[in-house]
Amino acid sequence: MRCTRVLQAIIIFIGFLSVSLLASPLPQNAIQQVEPLSIKRIFSAPNLTTPAPQQIKFAPSGRHISYLAGSNEQPNVQDLWLYDVRENKHQIIVKANELSDPNQRLSTEEKARRERLRISSSGIVDYQWSPTGNALLFPVNGELYLFDIATSKVAQLTDDKVFATDARFSPEGNFISYVHDYNLYVIDRKTRKTYQLTKRQSDTEQFATAEFVAQEEMKRMTGYWWSPNEQHIALTRIDLSPVDVQQRVDVYAERTELVEQRYPAAGTNNVALDLGWLNIADALASDKDDKVPATPATVHWLNLAKHHNEQGYLARVKWLPNSLSFSYQWQNRSQNRLTLMMYTLAEKTSKSILEETSTTWINLNDDLYFLSDSRYFIWASERSGFKHLYLYRTDGSLIRQLTSGDWMVDNLSHVDEITGVIYFTGRKETPLERHLYRANLNNSSPGQPSQLSTRAGMHNVVFAADGRSYIDYFSSSRQPPQVSLHGPTGERITWLHENRLDQGHPLSPYLATWSYPEFGHLEAADGQRLYYQINKPAQIADNQNHPAIVMVYGGPRAQRVTNSWGDYFTQYLVQQGYVVFKLDNRGSGNRGRQFESGIYRQLSQLEVADQKVGAKWLAKQPYVNSSRIGVFGHSYGGYMALHLIMRAPELFSAAVAGAPVTDWALYDTHYTERYMGTPQDNPEGYQQANVLTYADNLKKPLMIYHGMADDNVLFTHTAMLAHRLQQSMIPFDMMAYPGKAHGIRGREASIHRYQLVTDFFNRHLR
Repeated sequence: MRCTRVLQAIIIFIGFLSVSLLASPLPQNAIQQVEPLSIKRIFSAPNLTTPAPQQIKFAPSGRHISYLAGSNEQPNVQDLWLYDVRENKHQIIVKANELSDPNQRLSTEEKARRERLRISSSGIVDYQWSPTGNALLFPVNGELYLFDIATSKVAQLTDDKVFATDARFSPEGNFISYVHDYNLYVIDRKTRKTYQLTKRQSDTEQFATAEFVAQEEMKRMTGYWWSPNEQHIALTRIDLSPVDVQQRVDVYAERTELVEQRYPAAGTNNVALDLGWLNIADALASDKDDKVPATPATVHWLNLAKHHNEQGYLARVKWLPNSLSFSYQWQNRSQNRLTLMMYTLAEKTSKSILEETSTTWINLNDDLYFLSDSRYFIWASERSGFKHLYLYRTDGSLIRQLTSGDWMVDNLSHVDEITGVIYFTGRKETPLERHLYRANLNNSSPGQPSQLSTRAGMHNVVFAADGRSYIDYFSSSRQPPQVSLHGPTGERITWLHENRLDQGHPLSPYLATWSYPEFGHLEAADGQRLYYQINKPAQIADNQNHPAIVMVYGGPRAQRVTNSWGDYFTQYLVQQGYVVFKLDNRGSGNRGRQFESGIYRQLSQLEVADQKVGAKWLAKQPYVNSSRIGVFGHSYGGYMALHLIMRAPELFSAAVAGAPVTDWALYDTHYTERYMGTPQDNPEGYQQANVLTYADNLKKPLMIYHGMADDNVLFTHTAMLAHRLQQSMIPFDMMAYPGKAHGIRGREASIHRYQLVTDFFNRHLR
């Protein structure tokens, strides 16, 4: 579970959020009629929305911008597009359907990878520019293809027997690397030969691959890293054998599969993991008589377990620009210590550069940046209580703090070493908005950064390699997502996806009754501010009150209340006459360490208390029927919905819990132990956080739904609760989705799921 799960797991409409309308008032002639939204309409083609381009990337030259987009006929099958900045011209360069069947069954490895990445589309789901900008590399259903910019031709690189994942160009473009069957391969672009660099000896051995918790909880999606001079590769070796086997039955519509999953539940063993490196020249030199070597390359292993003499996690790996050393971040199992290590190839030794400690836990980030001379680096830390940026020497000595204040830096976006300027996104004015800022790298003390983004809302930026331009993904509560190209000082150069609302826009029939959220804040028991947003029906009579639904997530580091474009299920519920309320309780993200850390070792306690504060305020509003308040959530939100309906029946009249955690002892090590410790050292905390502890208190209507092929929150969670309620003879509703994983993706399943939720609340709240 993680912050990005909030949008996809609770409301999986993320692929449909990219609609367009201008911030200016809607022209009257744009509203031809007033139509009610329907769930089927939301998911039907042609889309309710105008799809925005995905995975927008700059070509190395900066002249072209590439992106993925689906067609009106097949919005979920993504094709590869190219935009010429000078000519202001968009063109499709590769159609996925012409290369492979988009419905082709994926490999088990790729299915798991897409689930971890929250990818619901098909076709071309990932791609990469060559370093010289002369080609684009992309997989389609595991087969690798190369698009040549000069000839506009597509060449297939791998045969049908290979299912390639995690494919990329080497830094100078001479090789293409990929992982197949948990082994690492490289293709020499000059000779077109393929070399197998590793050879696993058992089913439990994996190379160059990120383990389950690294992908799901640490956002580390790879297990290998090229040196900048492409002479070496750092890579992982994983041994799954210490991890307990969880047997689960994945039920599909047409078949049943017995799956033996190595799932590291809280308090049990993780994988045995090591980090090493190999020399590319040595690997290729073993090729004789034009035959690809059958023996793997020699890997120099660091022996992490012995070196650190403790259980832990390999959080991040990054080479220094000079290719003489690479860094790795080692996190101890308790996650209250994070050490930045530096390994030197020539000496074959590693040493500690700096260490972060906490009385609770350390949040990981991707903001480590080594300057080009390899003598300095930028590091992000929450040691002050808020995430900020610091400048260090590579010997571990601190030079200066670059940003400061009672606000959070989101991400380091770009470093211009020539001008001595850093660009980053942050939340200086309000945690409800993300803006782009610029600060000086060379100031002796942190000053006030300059804000470059001007429009109130959420900005997510991607810089060109030369820093001369950036792409801004923007939305606000009144402006659906737009994509624009900007210069380094913030001026807009052109629209990439303006989304002008006109008479023919699919949204125009619905906007007359559109509900824009109102924002406010309440006070937690300890005085901290709890932000909320509320959507009300367009017409509310003075003597009329409405049923309400609390849309909850509530999990650590997540954030639901932001000045950003909302989801269409909220709009649908509002048009059905519901008031929809959302509140970020303590433990939520982007508020600093004090706001987050109160939940430590006691999940569900502060979260429930804060959501009750929100529900009590909601019940007092004159337009709300206080005896008709429901709660709905998915994943951690499903967990919260269960706690609230069982522990606050005086406030909630019905609940829907989607794919909920019920017992944290069943969830994975990295996520659970970060906040709860282990079941062995915190039995009381686990007991108080366990939904089954309160199951006999259920007095109000409850519906649970769960995917029957969920490899994240295993179906066991719901099965245990269902059994407990049945043993207590307590009635409840339940829906199982055959073949669906944690996100329960797919048009038909989504329509069914959200109609099911709506019908349930209609029966019990009206």
